[in-house]
Amino acid sequence: MEEDLKSFIKVWVYGIISISYCYYIATRIRSGVPRLLSIFPVLVLFLVIPLSFSSAHLSLYTTFSLTFLANFKLILFSFDKGPLIPLPTTLGRFFCFTCFPIKAQENPNSQNHFPKRDVAVKVAIVGVLLHLYGYRNNLSPTLLLALYFVQLYLEIDIVASFFKIAVVIFLGSTSLQDFWGRRWNLMVPAILRAAVYAPMRQVSERRMSSGWGLFPGVLAAFIVSGLYHELLFYYLTREMPTWEVTWYFVLQGVCTAAEIALKKKTTVTQRWQLTPAVSRLLTVGFVFVTGVRLFAPQLVRSGVLERYKYEEVLFVDFIKQKFITLLGIFLTSVKSFNGV
Repeated sequence: MEEDLKSFIKVWVYGIISISYCYYIATRIRSGVPRLLSIFPVLVLFLVIPLSFSSAHLSLYTTFSLTFLANFKLILFSFDKGPLIPLPTTLGRFFCFTCFPIKAQENPNSQNHFPKRDVAVKVAIVGVLLHLYGYRNNLSPTLLLALYFVQLYLEIDIVASFFKIAVVIFLGSTSLQDFWGRRWNLMVPAILRAAVYAPMRQVSERRMSSGWGLFPGVLAAFIVSGLYHELLFYYLTREMPTWEVTWYFVLQGVCTAAEIALKKKTTVTQRWQLTPAVSRLLTVGFVFVTGVRLFAPQLVRSGVLERYKYEEVLFVDFIKQKFITLLGIFLTSVKSFNGV
């Protein structure tokens, strides 16, 4: 654990140096291909840097922050697009907007309170899940797998909440388009929309009508997301891809595109209009069932979920040990002070 924490510090030192280079040097280079070439070494570094960890937790968070968010935002930044344009006024703001799921507020005067109650509830749910794992021998494998993924989501969401990101999963989703575009990890579709969907749609609309040009963009965004998750799984499992995850996202993309096409047919939507409750049930059910069949198997076979839980136990023990050590130092200092 201590070695991984040292590696974590080193990685983020490299990250700060790299982002500083992009802020002070790359911004002086003409936008477009010249600026992209100037930051290419940074993109490569962020691509391989998660391999520095043996911890699944640290690999996961670093991959999301540097390999995905930072790389895609810097690519957009090379062409004067994305959340880094206009250029933030300070290096600190540039670093945060690059590596974390936050962006500048369009209306600085709007109220944007930190969701204290939501975070507290999610932390409590994670605590309950950790307690339930003590009875894992009495739980079915399917239920245990579902609990693992719920906990994984909640942990990521809790971290993201500290950066004022409002992520909502499942609840309120009435369609695949709503789930993937407006509910699940909002920063991810925002990045993919600017970096993949919009350019692909522009190219497609040159060869087909504007009404149908969005479909190649939707499919391309899901394919890129699938490839990114294959890379993430490689960082976590260190096993060659099986492409099940990519097929999961291809399936989601095809079904989402088909759903959009059906919505364009007003007669179909009027005849087969579903209630919100049924729509939510079908959406969540489809995402969950296909996820169990295609998304989860590689993680189960590799044992990374069990390793993930084992690391949490080690981390809790590590924090307890450090807390006891610091408490002992504090009490010793108090005794020495009173003796004087």
